[in-house]
Amino acid sequence: MDMALVASALAMKQAGTQQQIATSLIKQNADMERSTVLTLLEGAPSQANLGTGVGGKVDVTA
Repeated sequence: MDMALVASALAMKQAGTQQQIATSLIKQNADMERSTVLTLLEGAPSQANLGTGVGGKVDVTA
């Protein structure tokens, strides 16, 4: 078997392995981002449409 053919086959196999690793990492990052967004959306209710001072903390020590 020609050594160039062997080297080519090994390079292709290595490239395929690197592609699988990259795909796995991208999926993990996307899943983490999705989880973060869902956590933020499910957290406290949005106060974006409330007026100034509405929904803030109230000092009840006085």
